[in-house]
Amino acid sequence: MFKCFFILICITALTRAIKLKSEQTTKEWWERAGFYQVYPRSFKDSDGDGIGDLNGITEKLSYLKDIGMRGFWLSPMYKSPMADFGYDISDFRDIQPEYGTMDDFKKQIAEAKRLGLKLILDFVPNHSSDEHEWFKKSVNREQGYEDYYVWRDGKRNPNNASEMLPPNNWLSGFRGSAWQWNEQRQQFYYHLFTAQQPDLNFRNPAVVQEMKDILLFWLELGVDGFRVDSVGCMYEIPADENGNFPDEPLSGTTNDPEDFAYLEHIYTIDRLENVGMVYEWRQLLDDYQKQHGGDRRIMMTESWSSLDIIKPYFSDIKGREGAQMPFNFRMITELNSTSTAYDFKNVIDSWMAIVDDDHTANWVLGNHDRSRVATRMGEQRIDGLTMIQLTLPGVSVTYQGDEIGMTDVDISWEETVDPAGCNEGKDNYVSKSRDPVRTPFQWDDTNLAGFTNGTRTWLPVGPNYRTVNVRVQSSDTMSHLSIFKALMSLREKDTFLYGDWRTVALNDQVFAVIRDLKMSDSYMTLVNFGSSVQTIDGSSLLSSIPKTLYYAIVSGSSSHKAGDTVPTKTIVLEAYESFVLEVRRSEDNKMRAAVCERWLQ
Repeated sequence: MFKCFFILICITALTRAIKLKSEQTTKEWWERAGFYQVYPRSFKDSDGDGIGDLNGITEKLSYLKDIGMRGFWLSPMYKSPMADFGYDISDFRDIQPEYGTMDDFKKQIAEAKRLGLKLILDFVPNHSSDEHEWFKKSVNREQGYEDYYVWRDGKRNPNNASEMLPPNNWLSGFRGSAWQWNEQRQQFYYHLFTAQQPDLNFRNPAVVQEMKDILLFWLELGVDGFRVDSVGCMYEIPADENGNFPDEPLSGTTNDPEDFAYLEHIYTIDRLENVGMVYEWRQLLDDYQKQHGGDRRIMMTESWSSLDIIKPYFSDIKGREGAQMPFNFRMITELNSTSTAYDFKNVIDSWMAIVDDDHTANWVLGNHDRSRVATRMGEQRIDGLTMIQLTLPGVSVTYQGDEIGMTDVDISWEETVDPAGCNEGKDNYVSKSRDPVRTPFQWDDTNLAGFTNGTRTWLPVGPNYRTVNVRVQSSDTMSHLSIFKALMSLREKDTFLYGDWRTVALNDQVFAVIRDLKMSDSYMTLVNFGSSVQTIDGSSLLSSIPKTLYYAIVSGSSSHKAGDTVPTKTIVLEAYESFVLEVRRSEDNKMRAAVCERWLQ
């Protein structure tokens, strides 16, 4: 009788193991991935002109593979006058000459495929450059292009009959009116961004089809997906029967009438039609994969809006699928250097609440538009934040340089090139300029950080490049880079891929991420955000926990080493210390398996 009972237990355990293994095979490549954002102008210069380029990126793709990435998304490298450094596109089907040629891009795709890396292309559908042929034809009212952009008549100034005023009060994200007068056409055109970036008219079916054709063009070249820029900005409210747009209401948050925040953008941002367009693009990508085979082509979307706006980008109640990865910017927008463990828990849990079982979470700590994580959150917290990001369930996205702890660089007014900063003027440019986070990548401690063999760079190199660089950190096992690589390796374990998760704020200072999976080791990520020593009782965090835990990965400031043990009931975290602890259950599982094997023989 006892033997039969024991055999039943063994069979049950085996069935669970088989079921677990079956579940593990359902994850697609991107659900297991870490992605890396490459900003081409600042990654690696191959020809000595001080500007990063495609061949420089191709040369360094092996670095992305080495640090554990499965894919990278490439910020715009399309042909452009560079009024907004590539986001003003004059040809959606060609390469900016200072970055290289189409042949260079094809070589990059080939090298990425050789290394097993997926290439995600930045897709900028909202607008083009005013130097694009489409815009020139639209200015001339050429047949088929008359309404390619958003044109409107102006209003005569009652105090000056020779002056035309904008159609309404809509504002540009780069200050001032969103309407620009075109003398030749004798109308205003709408531009949410700079005046050199006229908005395309997505209520024109020809524009919608044009953008789909562009996606297909790059898919045919072998790209693996797209990151959609400014996804919530493509559609404005329809004009009334007289062709007029309504004014937007005042926000009450600033008294500066030129500032974008002066208005509440209820007619120009986050229209539901944007979500519908994403569903159409997802269908295009899925259809392409069905027709051509290979791995799924994916879509990421950029929106800084609230969670209720973001959620539909995943899917809708009709079963239509949208982006696999609507970017999660909550750690950028909602957290800072004074945030408590409770703040972290709230931000993480609220995001996970909108991600259902059919979709996958993603975690973004930084990008090319916001202050670097090391500057924004504090350099002493870098390792802890990386541990949180890389031990949470889902996909990680890393902005180039964050893995080595690069910081914002002070840029003088004379050195400033970002139009967002330049438009603010000398007295206020620092508040809006994105240049400090776009400085050249710091490869080594040689001249100009190994970014170029030339004599200058398009933006100044960070002054800390002698110590904060890839070469120095590669040889230091306690460096930010080494810790990052160790975490990328750790997250390949089944517990992180398939396990349950839970966040715990143990007090204001100490935050924990718990990962648990039956038949596997469990893990606790513990982070001390504060400047005082904290002692934690780990037995409250997991059931059936052993009396001793093991350090799996420790922060650079820690006195511990991987493999050291710690009593479960008295876990001490020094100021700003962080580590991942391993709860070893695999030995027990092996013992049970061995016993079952003997009884089943």
